[in-house]
Amino acid sequence: MVGFDPRGVGQSAPISCGLTADEQAVQHPYTARTFARDVALARTVADKCWAKAGDMLPHLTTRNTARDMDIVRAALGETKISYFGYSYGTYLGAVYTQMFPRRSDRFVLDSALDPTLAWRGTFRGWSAGAELAFTRWTEWAAARNATYGLGPTPAKVRKTYWELIARADRTPVPTNGGALSGGAIRSQYGAFVGVKTVTPWIVALKASAAGGPPAPATPTAPTASAVTAASAEPAVPGSAPVRSAGAGAFGADVPADNQSAVTWAAFCGDTRSWPRNLEQYRRDVIRDRAKYPLAGDLGATIQPCAFWKSAAREPATVVSNDVNALIVQNQWDPQATLPMAQGMRRALHGARMVTVADGEGHGVVVAGPSCADAGVTRYLTTGRLPAKDLTCGGQ
Repeated sequence: MVGFDPRGVGQSAPISCGLTADEQAVQHPYTARTFARDVALARTVADKCWAKAGDMLPHLTTRNTARDMDIVRAALGETKISYFGYSYGTYLGAVYTQMFPRRSDRFVLDSALDPTLAWRGTFRGWSAGAELAFTRWTEWAAARNATYGLGPTPAKVRKTYWELIARADRTPVPTNGGALSGGAIRSQYGAFVGVKTVTPWIVALKASAAGGPPAPATPTAPTASAVTAASAEPAVPGSAPVRSAGAGAFGADVPADNQSAVTWAAFCGDTRSWPRNLEQYRRDVIRDRAKYPLAGDLGATIQPCAFWKSAAREPATVVSNDVNALIVQNQWDPQATLPMAQGMRRALHGARMVTVADGEGHGVVVAGPSCADAGVTRYLTTGRLPAKDLTCGGQ
């Protein structure tokens, strides 16, 4: 069993852009007044990355990481590899199967991303999933109005939430981690997949806004946290294709912004999907916000890739092959949404997919136990895929 830090990550010559904490934030609420500031911030991040790590950035791509995996395979004298990839790691695994199909054995992809969306489409795709999860949450909370008092109907719950957002935009809500604006509250949209954890947080924010005690700064959402570097996650909002870890985890001094730096190296360097026209971002933000009020502007906002100094050196990988793989997916995943996983399934014609009905959060096997575990074990030990796509769990 082999784990590794991809190039630029952890102990593999970690890169840094010298970013401040504010510069590592990925998603910003749109207003006409603040758009110029968001543009300037994205430009600053790109400029700092190229000034500090420009000699490395063009080489830190998913295709190159897949090539590194194959070098490890060759060094070990193996004819094929089996693979477990999580979140971003599902995309890495899919790229490997496309580049090296004859060297791909048993591939498990946990919480899969649609390879056709890499990467701006991934950011924008989160908004659609968030709107579905938000609608489901309003129904859940309305059915429990006697407990939470957010409204007796989904429409009333929705109204309560948006009144909270409007109030917080006027006067940020006190929390134990600092005051939150309405935009900052909306940026936690991924938590709506966890109805039992997000609801008390909304209640606490509402009480705090009315003069009660400070609310928790964030909800406790059902997401996986510790992952290996080869099976990592682009979190919602704003994480990276690697595990972020400090000196204690890696045994070396890893820059605090290593996660952000390698995120942009891969996301900007993998594809040419990022427009250079700044007004395109403004138009997309306005359009997506109208369609997906909860998070449309957050997903479509301008990013450092708009100012990346070097376009992707290779075309984006088109994943379309018959390699065997097993995709496992929670129905309610905020980061690798169900439609994204279904997109991966369409790209991998030889794969099978197990969907966990009503499963919440990012990560199935990594956050288990799950009803999908037995099928994963059977596939890895015997090589046998299910005869067809399956759904397990549920009420």
